[in-house]
Amino acid sequence: MARLPAMASSPDLAGLARNLVRVHDAVLSGAQPPQPPRRVVERSWHRTLSLGVDPEARSRHEPLSAAEIEARRRRSRLALVIDELRAPLLAAADASSYLVVVTDAEGTVLWRDGAHRVKSHADALGFVEGALWTEGAVGTNAIGTALVEGAPVQLFSAEHFERAQAPWYCTAEPIHDPIDGSLLGVVDVSGPALTLHPAIRALVSASVQLATARLWRNHGEGLERLRRAAEPLLAGVNGPLLVVDDHGWVAAQRGLSARDRVEAPQADRAVAVPELGLCLPERLGSGWLIRPTPGRVVFTSVLDLVATPAMLEVQAGDSSWRMSLSPRHAQLLAALSQAGPAGTSAGELSRQLFGDADHQVTVRAEFSRLRRAVGALVAGNPYRVVDGVQLVVHRAG
Repeated sequence: MARLPAMASSPDLAGLARNLVRVHDAVLSGAQPPQPPRRVVERSWHRTLSLGVDPEARSRHEPLSAAEIEARRRRSRLALVIDELRAPLLAAADASSYLVVVTDAEGTVLWRDGAHRVKSHADALGFVEGALWTEGAVGTNAIGTALVEGAPVQLFSAEHFERAQAPWYCTAEPIHDPIDGSLLGVVDVSGPALTLHPAIRALVSASVQLATARLWRNHGEGLERLRRAAEPLLAGVNGPLLVVDDHGWVAAQRGLSARDRVEAPQADRAVAVPELGLCLPERLGSGWLIRPTPGRVVFTSVLDLVATPAMLEVQAGDSSWRMSLSPRHAQLLAALSQAGPAGTSAGELSRQLFGDADHQVTVRAEFSRLRRAVGALVAGNPYRVVDGVQLVVHRAG
């Protein structure tokens, strides 16, 4: 977590606040500040200025209605662990005069609780349930900055961009779903600046860890339910197989080396599993059955570069599917086809797509997105169309 200046660990929080006000005023007026802002603050102020946020303004966005807030709560996976997130923080909220806030991944406040006196000040600021608390909406703040930085953030006094938030401190940490890594939201503690306690950072981190652990336990319980439900159906199935959930986590396996996870299955998309090769996943209750397709199935694929947009059609046994591709992905897939079974490197793909070898990072990112689109028809190290896939490219002329 980005730390405050060393003075924040001393009793002179009022002196630190006054100094930060001078830094804030100097930077926004174009003058030389008495000291530079912390790098995380400097980055956020730069983004906020580029977004045209007015430092003299307050939240200008109408909060969501109660019905909209409730709908978002029901959709959020954080609803499963909201008690774990808030319990360790709310225990001291009244005594320490702070609020506990939980947002969704978009920065909308879904839950807010804590000291009654602080709530009334937050209401006047527009820091209420249903409010959008991003950098673009209210300038530099721990919630919005944590969303952009993808890391815990603590801000004190005039490190906030809007002057109305200068009397506050805020400590926020993103929470990710341990199952698929997706961002679920942000947990935040906010209160009067001069009441900041050094333990707040640790309390926020502890609440995130408790919630993450609970999500893991929920996931394990779900895998166990899937395993039990699949047992009768698998009794008559011979040969090696896997039963996995929608994210590819393994609930049951037979005849294979132990593994925790495979590629997330999709209907009519091939997945590649070591020891099984290319497989077409089959729906099995709330999960998927992955097993070798009887006989050797050849995946016949046609990439039509003449169509607008470019189209890929795949035939595998009795299954077939068709998808559109972006121009970049179509170009990349055509280059992989041209490379043949031996495959090619990121540098060579960069030269073919961009005319030089300087775009290898972009190539790797585009390949990852292509693989999410077409499944296990392509592979890396080296980059290639996998064995068992016949790819024909139709070009203009």
